Amino acid sequence: MLLAVGPHTHWFDFILAVLVRSFLKEPIHFLGKKELFTPITNRLFRYWGGVPVDRTGKNNTVEQAINYFKINPVFRLAIAPEGTRKKVNQFKSGFYYIAHTAQIPILPVVFDFGKRKMILHPLYYTTGDKKKDVLKIEKYFKGIQGKIPKYSFNP
Repeated sequence: MLLAVGPHTHWFDFILAVLVRSFLKEPIHFLGKKELFTPITNRLFRYWGGVPVDRTGKNNTVEQAINYFKINPVFRLAIAPEGTRKKVNQFKSGFYYIAHTAQIPILPVVFDFGKRKMILHPLYYTTGDKKKDVLKIEKYFKGIQGKIPKYSFNP
């Protein structure tokens, strides 16, 4: 399962996600650039659910994520569909290609700081129509207030 988590507007979102992960007691993972997994931090990041990806050269982050699903069919990956903490007008496509290629559902997870609540939306299975699928997922995040409201997703 791919958890599309947002809006991602602040580094605190990571702390909140780790707390939610520990509360759910489910192994939920996140992608981190391999440079974060140093001899000092490796065990901590892996404990929190981190999996390293190589973002250099011809290494494709999307393909690396798909391979994690091939290795472990019950792998759960949390990813920010915006691809950044800054304001964007549309989601990046990586989360879609991961879910569609790995044939896994997307669980939209919204952290609404304005209303102080977390919302788990229904599972969404991609249809192959990228534009339609991404627009449908984006609707769950539209108008939701992130930790830094000016960076919230609102196309």
